[in-house]
Amino acid sequence: MILDLTGDITLFNSPQVRKALIEQLRENRVPHLIINMLGVPYVDSSGVASLVEGLKISRDLNSRFALFGLSKSARTVLELTHLLRIFEVHQTEQEALESPAPPPFSTSNSKSESA
Repeated sequence: MILDLTGDITLFNSPQVRKALIEQLRENRVPHLIINMLGVPYVDSSGVASLVEGLKISRDLNSRFALFGLSKSARTVLELTHLLRIFEVHQTEQEALESPAPPPFSTSNSKSESA
């Protein structure tokens, strides 16, 4: 499933983005959700939070969640928040479709405790 997003993802419309992600992942149980970001020039922190929530839900459901076509601005926001390495990111739709899904995300119980 490819979800095409257009326009800036900001505080004003991130609830709709969140709803669309949840609908595809939780309600429709899509095994692969690829987000087309070609039409998204800008993402603010609430938009990033919606994408992170989608990623978390996909990991909980063992679904693939990938982004492609990040604008320079969106890529910069993800780099600055150190999330670029967390998301599966591709340049083009073809690359996203042809790329093998990464291994399932595993949570580790080895948390370091500080005194």
